[in-house]
Amino acid sequence: MSEAPTPADLEIVAAQLGRPPRGTRAVAHRCPCGNPDVVETAPRLDDGTPFPTLFYLTCPHATAACSRLESAGVMRDMQERLSTDPELAKRYQAAHEDYLERRTAIEDVPEIAHVSAGGMPDRVKCLHVHLGHALAAGPGVNPFGDEVRDAIGPYWSGGSCVASAPSS
Repeated sequence: MSEAPTPADLEIVAAQLGRPPRGTRAVAHRCPCGNPDVVETAPRLDDGTPFPTLFYLTCPHATAACSRLESAGVMRDMQERLSTDPELAKRYQAAHEDYLERRTAIEDVPEIAHVSAGGMPDRVKCLHVHLGHALAAGPGVNPFGDEVRDAIGPYWSGGSCVASAPSS
């Protein structure tokens, strides 16, 4: 369930990213430590730029874990399975449609109308996007996002990725 970001949330996201966030409209998921780990980004940025990535993974622990999987060739294996497993392809197509529906419900941006993220529905790329979608939407929506979540395990177990912002 998305919630409006507080000023403290935006400070935490900026610390996670190492830069001010762009187009953040909601916290889409929180890590068990309480910090945002996925934010929902506006489909069109303030400067008018279309932005197809609705769910943006911000936690450095989670992004590093996704990068390790990518380096290990996990996307290549997923792509192979996608091309040979019709049921998986059907579930991945449904994830693509879910992503588009969620983004269009916020704002219809014609320039990115059929573009979701992470290569959906035909390719597998950017496991960060798939994990962000899976965390924000919940289990059973994005099959590769669910696999990534399961593969990286409790990315928060080493402690918070950044110190919580001071209470105002």
